[in-house]
Amino acid sequence: MKTGYVWHERYAWHDTGTFAGLVPPSASVQPFQNFESPESKVRFHSLVEVSGLLSKLHRIEPRIASDEDILRVHTQEHLSYLSAQSELRMGDAGDGWSPFGHKGLDIARLAAGGTIAATEAVVGGHVRNAYALVRPPGHHAVRDTGMGYCLLANIAIAIEWARAHAGVGRVVVVDYDVHHGNGTQSVFYSDPDVLTISVHQDRLFPKDSGFVGETGDGKGKGSALNIPLPSGSGNGAYQAVFDQVVLPAIRAFKPDLIMVASGFDAAGFDPLGRMNVTASGFRAMTAQLVAVADELCEGRLVMSHEGGYSPVYVPYCGLAVLEALSGEETGVPDPFAFVLEDSPAQTLKNWEGEVIAEARDIALLMGMITG
Repeated sequence: MKTGYVWHERYAWHDTGTFAGLVPPSASVQPFQNFESPESKVRFHSLVEVSGLLSKLHRIEPRIASDEDILRVHTQEHLSYLSAQSELRMGDAGDGWSPFGHKGLDIARLAAGGTIAATEAVVGGHVRNAYALVRPPGHHAVRDTGMGYCLLANIAIAIEWARAHAGVGRVVVVDYDVHHGNGTQSVFYSDPDVLTISVHQDRLFPKDSGFVGETGDGKGKGSALNIPLPSGSGNGAYQAVFDQVVLPAIRAFKPDLIMVASGFDAAGFDPLGRMNVTASGFRAMTAQLVAVADELCEGRLVMSHEGGYSPVYVPYCGLAVLEALSGEETGVPDPFAFVLEDSPAQTLKNWEGEVIAEARDIALLMGMITG
């Protein structure tokens, strides 16, 4: 079976306004564009096509997420708020820092629906695994508000669809976006059947979440695992996290489905992160996730796009991930490897290892991993 792939031109039409990166223009701030612009996603899709890989993937048509789909996760108040904001020339997802243009909720529904469609194709056995290249992202959206460029919790909505319609029981979410996956974590924080694992830059965003002590609540105690790596971490640190914490936790949990919040802002050159992961690092993590999905849950693996704001480097990270998912090689090299691969940042540092060891100790104590 082929790897499924979701993309729709409407994702590129999601409007985040005229900004100078993060701040609005003013008398002393020259207008430019928001960091969360279409560029990195459009160029990602363009490289998938130009490389020849697109012809070897199974295109999946995204659907529109319904009110019923959304309300399994979000409150009616949040959906009504987004609907009202969507009628404005420029609205906001709820945190004051997540602008979106007229009818933006329609595109957010398509993004959540694209992740649902990818999930349906995987659990239905129509594709081996899938990548949903969707926009706007979703992993920061909590039940009652959007934040961090996210309007709707795409992965959480897809999980609840799968549990309602496809008989899926236990799910693991692996989030390697540079920012903490606080929204996904919050939705399932008391749910013992969904394990959220977030590997992120320590106290980057949100600054008050993503600590190793956040492990779940109530019946969901032990359902959240956080590895907040120091800034500057590269492939060595991420590989150690996967070997020592992420993969053992997945194996211990024994999921029916693995979902991945695929953000490429942990890569070098990203304007919003200070990490040094390379395209080969993302390839290696994906290959390990494919292998563990084959081992535990009949290969059921769905990746939904999140962050990544370097228009020139995200495409090569994304292509590497899709090659690892599909088992297809395009022969397209990483043109930036000569800058990043030989950096001292790529080796595991003692201080990075200390954080990983702390996270592993907590996971052992909580019974989230064994041995």
